[in-house]
Amino acid sequence: MGSIYQAEDLVLEGRLCAIKEVQNDASLPPGTQQQARDQFYREASVLARLDHPNLPKVSDFFSAEGHDYLVMDFVPGRDLKAIMDEARQNGRFLAGDEVLGWAMQLGNALEFLHSQTPPIVHRDIKPSNLKLTPSSVLKLVDFGLVKVLAPDERTITIVQGLGTAHYTPLEQYGGDTGHTDVRTDIYAFGATLYHLLTNEAPAEAKQRFLRPESLAMPRAINPAISPGMERAILWALALHPDDRPPDVQTFCQALGSGASVSLRDDGHTIVVRPTIRLPGLRTPIDRYLALTTVGLLLLALILTLFPLPLP
Repeated sequence: MGSIYQAEDLVLEGRLCAIKEVQNDASLPPGTQQQARDQFYREASVLARLDHPNLPKVSDFFSAEGHDYLVMDFVPGRDLKAIMDEARQNGRFLAGDEVLGWAMQLGNALEFLHSQTPPIVHRDIKPSNLKLTPSSVLKLVDFGLVKVLAPDERTITIVQGLGTAHYTPLEQYGGDTGHTDVRTDIYAFGATLYHLLTNEAPAEAKQRFLRPESLAMPRAINPAISPGMERAILWALALHPDDRPPDVQTFCQALGSGASVSLRDDGHTIVVRPTIRLPGLRTPIDRYLALTTVGLLLLALILTLFPLPLP
């Protein structure tokens, strides 16, 4: 069980923060409860060392009266679920370019988490856990199900749970006995984009396992979605982890470039045809800026070699 409170720092006057309260399961044996608390402190100390513009900063953690607490930056703004619900109520879909911009920011946050040693998996990505600040910075919040991937993969989570069904892949239903890794976040990433672009949550993984046709194609709901983005989202939503993009960078490249991803109906096989990639240019914005810079340099060179005659 957990709750989140908005609070004011009594030392740093005027500073608002968010406090995540974790209530341990009183029915567990004392030894198990102590293991959970020890794990909370280990994982909280890892979170407190993270510093990324798309993540809230964890500034403190403590225990009191049998409850554990994380103290984080308060993130102003609205979550993407509220923004999507407003669009649906107005009879429209969110713009694809806008959603793509949010996806690139989320991709940056996840790439940062997954590149830690050991990697950190969020395991609860969904529209309501993504907040857009007044300055249009996307923040991935709520680390309630975060998992630090120890070498033996035998860890427990800060809060026991499975996540939200529409964004949860099959492997996560095993709880802490299930083998979850960075591809678990990629599934939830794809499910989140599906929901944002169609105004409809994707069919649950368990339902899709029994009835594969239960997942509607995104473009059948919103024809404005580009074919490349649809293919990338379906790639991320593959039921088997091995059939998903291997990492967030690859998924974001497929989203942003419309990379040629072929989905074949022959079991779990997915074919990705190679695409041309410029080193260090991982997003459409990077490539746009690079091409603009090259164009300006060429224009300057032409004007130098062939100066315009003075009037």
